[in-house]
Amino acid sequence: MAEKILLVDDEPTLLETLAFNLRNSGFDVLTAADGMSALEQARAAAPDLVVLDLMLPELDGLTVCRSLRQVSDVPILVLTARTGELDKIVGLESGADDYMTKPFSLGELQARIRALLRRAGPRGASDEIRSQDLQLNLVSRRAYLGERELVLSPKEFSLLAELMRHQGAVLSRDLLLTRIWGYDFYGDSRTVDVHVRWLREKIEANASEPVRIVTVRGIGYRFEG
Repeated sequence: MAEKILLVDDEPTLLETLAFNLRNSGFDVLTAADGMSALEQARAAAPDLVVLDLMLPELDGLTVCRSLRQVSDVPILVLTARTGELDKIVGLESGADDYMTKPFSLGELQARIRALLRRAGPRGASDEIRSQDLQLNLVSRRAYLGERELVLSPKEFSLLAELMRHQGAVLSRDLLLTRIWGYDFYGDSRTVDVHVRWLREKIEANASEPVRIVTVRGIGYRFEG
């Protein structure tokens, strides 16, 4: 099944050109020309990736990005004509996974799209991950401990899923930062530590003596089940 991409840009020529080229490359492409339409399309169609211009009518791209991040971990690639480092930082801190400045080549755009899709994982993977009484549904992005549904942020869910997928393996902090937050993330490894602490408070019987998510000193974490 072709990956579904939502393109959001208020420049009709650019939007048409990008959509044409991505469809020719085998993607299923949806388009939106303003922020409100982008949110409506994202909620209705559940795209695999969003390419999002920051300068939009109705709602600007940063607002759209923040709104999407409240409900989804869909990969977001932001586009902008602004070249300043501060603009890039603001975009990434708003929840974007990658950032491109205009003008850009179609080849680079496609390469970044494919990289983000690979990082997000294959569509054909199992819909559920289970370990004892802990269960994750990767489609609905719901987590359960026994019969109780857990309240997890998008990043907490993604981090827990990554750890559970590799049960028994030691995952370094740098690897988790790259896979969950993206290679352009401006934070440091303490971000992983903070999210692990939050997860432990929700899934461990005793968060101060964890047995599910175990710290491997000097390296990272291992999920034991």
